Amino acid sequence: MAWDEWEQLKTAAVERQSTQMQLNRVPDEPGDGKTLSTNSQGDLKVDQQHLAKVGDQAFELYNRLWNEGRVAEKTTDSAGTDLAGQGFDLGGALTQVSIKWMSSLSDLMDACAHISNHMDFTKNAHAGDEVFIEREMSSIAALASGFDERVGPPGKRNEAYGDGDEKKKDDK
Repeated sequence: MAWDEWEQLKTAAVERQSTQMQLNRVPDEPGDGKTLSTNSQGDLKVDQQHLAKVGDQAFELYNRLWNEGRVAEKTTDSAGTDLAGQGFDLGGALTQVSIKWMSSLSDLMDACAHISNHMDFTKNAHAGDEVFIEREMSSIAALASGFDERVGPPGKRNEAYGDGDEKKKDDK
């Protein structure tokens, strides 16, 4: 691919992106906006199995990189040293390539370890957040139902407070 062709492709890609409109806002919720959504899961969803799969794949990739990415390290370094010792410039270049490869491999392995560890952390953090949010939302819903006249007909006892039989039993 020629340099001019590359520049044209980059310019075309920028133009395609600049003609698109993007609104940075949350989509409207269904309904009148005054009632809570009937979706008991809410809008946020974290599937623990998917997080675990991502973390496991990152961990497996880390192990494969450790085992397979360093196979030629000793022979490459040895060949570089030997060629440099014989006066070939290729020896120094080969040693430099080996150093660069190990640096890049190390960066990639660090990224895999970071992803794996972050998925474990995220899975645990979201599990705790989910319990907290569920507990808070259920207490808010119970409190709100006590003030909501729509729970029962006007003039009648609100069912959110119980049926009132406990008080009658205690009076007897």
